Amino acid sequence: MFESIETIFTGTALTPELSFVHAITLLLVSFLLGGIISFTYMKTNQSSTYSPNFALTMMVLPAIVAIIILLIGNNIARAFSLAGAFSIIRFRSAPGDPKDIAYVLFAMSAGLAAGVGSFGYAVLFTVLLCALMAALHFFKFGQRKTMQRLLKVTVPEDLSYEEAFDEVFTAHKVPYELKKVRTTELGSLYELVYLVTLDQHTEQKKLLDAIRCRNGNLDIQLIMSPTPAEN
Repeated sequence: MFESIETIFTGTALTPELSFVHAITLLLVSFLLGGIISFTYMKTNQSSTYSPNFALTMMVLPAIVAIIILLIGNNIARAFSLAGAFSIIRFRSAPGDPKDIAYVLFAMSAGLAAGVGSFGYAVLFTVLLCALMAALHFFKFGQRKTMQRLLKVTVPEDLSYEEAFDEVFTAHKVPYELKKVRTTELGSLYELVYLVTLDQHTEQKKLLDAIRCRNGNLDIQLIMSPTPAEN
C-alpha cells in the first residue's frame, strides 16, 4: 500500500528524483509532519514549560533534513561536501531535556524518511509515534507521585536544631534528611538545609507555618528545583 503511494509521488519507490514536482511534494509532506510533531510536543508539555522556539524548530527540522537528503541523493561527493560545510557550524547551548532530545531525533527521522521518498511510511510512523507520545502524556507515564525539595531554615543559636523540627515533619508525614548546617550572621544564627520529600497531599503552607512557629519567624526557603550546587 505504502509502496504504491510512494510510486505515485516519486515514480520509483524509495528512489526520489530531483525534480520540481518531487521537491514541492517533499516540502509539503515535511511541513505536515513537522506540524504534527510540533503540535504533539506543545500539547504534551505544560504551557508554561515548553519553549516556543523549540516548537518552531520541530516545525521546520523535518523539511531541512529532507532537503539535505534530497540534494545528496546517491552522490558521495555531495555527501562529503555537505559534511564539511556543516562541520563549520558550532552549537553552543545548555543540555536539553531528554524528552526534547527525543523530539529532535523524531523530527530528524521524519525528515529522513521524507527525503528518501518514503512518504507513506513517514506519515505512518509520525502519526503512530505522536499517538504514542499523547497516550504516555495522558496516562502520566513515568511521573513520580512524590517530589524532593530543599528546605532551608534559619534558627537562633540557642535552639537545639538536631530535633527542633522532628515533630513538625512527623505531623505532616514528610520524610526528611538534614543535609547541611552552617552558621550565619557571625555565628548568631544557624542555617539548616533539609532534603524533604513532598507528595500531592502535602499542604506546603501549613508545613511552612508550623516551621515558622518553631524558628521564631526567621527566614525559611523552600527551593522547588534544587541544583547540584545547592545540594
